[in-house]
Amino acid sequence: MSTTSPSSNLAGEKGLKKNAVGLLGSIVIGMASTAPAYSLAAALGFIVLGGETLVGFQAPGIILLAFVPMLFISFAYKELNRVEPDSGTTFTWAARAFGTRTGWMGGWAIIAADIIVMANLAQIAGSYSFTFVGEIFGNPDIAAISGDVLWSTVAGLIWIFLMTWICYRGIEVSARLQYWLLGIELVVLVAFAAVALYRVYSGNGIEGTTLPQLDWFNPFSLPFSTAVAPAILTALFIYWGWDTAVAINEETKDTSKTPGRAAVTSTILLVVTYLLVTVGAVAFAGVGDGPTGLGNADNAGDIFAAIGPALFGDSILGHIMMILLAASILTSAAASTQTTILPTARTAISMAAFKAFPSKFAKVHSKYQTPSWATWGMGIASAAFYLLFTLVSPSLLLALIGSIGLLIAFYYGLTGFASTWFFRKTLFKSARNFFMRGLLPLLGGLMLLAVFIYGLGTFLDPAWLVDDAGENVTIFGAGAVGVVGLASIVLGIILMIVWNFINPKFFKGHTLERRAHTAD
Repeated sequence: MSTTSPSSNLAGEKGLKKNAVGLLGSIVIGMASTAPAYSLAAALGFIVLGGETLVGFQAPGIILLAFVPMLFISFAYKELNRVEPDSGTTFTWAARAFGTRTGWMGGWAIIAADIIVMANLAQIAGSYSFTFVGEIFGNPDIAAISGDVLWSTVAGLIWIFLMTWICYRGIEVSARLQYWLLGIELVVLVAFAAVALYRVYSGNGIEGTTLPQLDWFNPFSLPFSTAVAPAILTALFIYWGWDTAVAINEETKDTSKTPGRAAVTSTILLVVTYLLVTVGAVAFAGVGDGPTGLGNADNAGDIFAAIGPALFGDSILGHIMMILLAASILTSAAASTQTTILPTARTAISMAAFKAFPSKFAKVHSKYQTPSWATWGMGIASAAFYLLFTLVSPSLLLALIGSIGLLIAFYYGLTGFASTWFFRKTLFKSARNFFMRGLLPLLGGLMLLAVFIYGLGTFLDPAWLVDDAGENVTIFGAGAVGVVGLASIVLGIILMIVWNFINPKFFKGHTLERRAHTAD
């Protein structure tokens, strides 16, 4: 493996390929990173279920409410990237604003969230591989293998290896592949919503079908701690990923502007897509606990598998639509598997370049100009985590979205606070600075802090997650989803302390100093 080592200077000095991705490519990567089809399949059911209190028909309101802090935090990313375009994103910016230890934890949260989600992504991709092949050949026996833990795990591991290899081969290869993968899933999602709403308004629905109501977009009638907070943490998951457009900032054209514009644009396009599909799914399937109802906990891990057959029927056209639906979720999970590796590897290379990680993670392949050690390290760690939690509980594997939501709230919220503090000396020089760099990022951070605190309490409840046997899924007597999220943060603190003893240069501010922005 031929590699070169970058210096520990700022952006553009790590050996990554310059000017490889334009604005459209960055938007596509930002949207594909969220994996719209996969995210909705895996998370919409949990959003409807909420926490101790059912969210139900107010799910579109939760989708809309979760969009607000996402938009505010995307402003923070845009403004911070304008003056500090480093692939470490939250790691670099939080270190500048609050100091090295806060920055280290921000970087670790990105890495931990990505490793955890890879387990869920691989499980979905592995399972849908058999569903897709079974639909293609009209063979229910092949499709049934999707429920086999062993074979879906094997297929999931193959997907992790394949996408890791693609990311290793180069950012341009990754971007070109995303055009096709994202295009497939967006077309199918729009078709799904259109068919669902047509059947609802034509009076050709099923038991539980309900005409959309305006109050579905108002979640404020629900209790915050037991319904809204845990539901928003899950909803954050479906938006999460647009920051990949900023994580590849050192490889984009017009480094200071393109990534930020792509992040904001991706977020806006996502909310439109999600609201359309959510309204269609909730209206057609309802929120009851019947076989296709979104209030049925058994359907939460994959709402499309529950709704699809009832929506499209047994006709030839229905069979074709199920094939396309399976293909979109498979390609969505595959796309997100790939784009999850991209930001994690680039966070790791930035941390290594600033001496916050072992120097091997800073090595870049001389031909492909990609982070070689960081990319393969991400893939191997994800595969190991996937195997571990498959053995612990398949139910926990599907519900890890809540744990990821905690980490997302942590590092996105930290980015919002970092923006306000980093730009504090220039906030009152213009109205734009005050709102875009200060107030809105601060509000986004506060919103995410609130849902983190209340959501953690819900996820630590032993009764929150129940497996197929009716048993509570717990670790040390507490809710497993909350424990995994909290433990990942504690593990980061332990690793930070250990690395502080091994190589204290970074923590002493020798490689990345704390300062405020004063240029404008």
